[in-house]
Amino acid sequence: MQQLLAFASLLLLWPARRASAAEYVVGDVGYGWDSGSGVNYAAWARAHAFAVGDVLVFQYVSTQHNVYEVTEEVYRSCDTAGGDGDGDGVRAKYTSGYDRVVLAEARGYWFICDVPGHCQGGMRVAVNVSAGAAGGGGGSGGPPMTVNPPPPDGSAASTTTAKGRLGWAWAAACLALGVLALMNTSY
Repeated sequence: MQQLLAFASLLLLWPARRASAAEYVVGDVGYGWDSGSGVNYAAWARAHAFAVGDVLVFQYVSTQHNVYEVTEEVYRSCDTAGGDGDGDGVRAKYTSGYDRVVLAEARGYWFICDVPGHCQGGMRVAVNVSAGAAGGGGGSGGPPMTVNPPPPDGSAASTTTAKGRLGWAWAAACLALGVLALMNTSY
C-alpha cells in the first residue's frame, strides 16, 4: 500500500515540471515553415501564449528555406543587409531543417526566412514571450509591443487551436486520484 501511495504522489508531482514548458511546431504541421504551406504565421502566433522555457520547432526543407532570428527592424523590413546600427540585425541563423529554439527570455522574438522573396511573401513570425507560465502573451512587465503585422500577401489565417500547458498535468492528476480511490476501496 505504501509503494502505491508513493507512486501516486510521484504522478502528482511529475507533471508540475513538464507543465512549465511547451513545444510548438511553427505552423502546427510538419514542414509548416514553408512559403507554400498557406499558414498565416501572424495568426498562428496570436493563437498561442508563449512563456519562458517554451520551444519553437521550425521544420522545413533545408535546401529551400532557413530561419534567422532577427531584430524587430529587420523583421519589419525583411532586409538582413540593412544598416540597423548594430551589425546586420541577425541574432542567430538556423539551417538544419529541424531547428529547436528555446525561448529563454521574456521578450519579443522575431524570425524570418532569409531566402530571397520568402520573408516578403509572409515567411516571418513574431512571438511575445511572457515571464509567467500558462496564459502568456502579455505579462512581460515591459511596454506593450506590436508584433505580427499581417503578411503582405494577405494569406488566410491558419486553423490552429491553442495548446494547453496543463494537459499532461490533468491526465496524471486524474490517474493518481483514480489510483488513490482504488486503494481506499480495496480495504
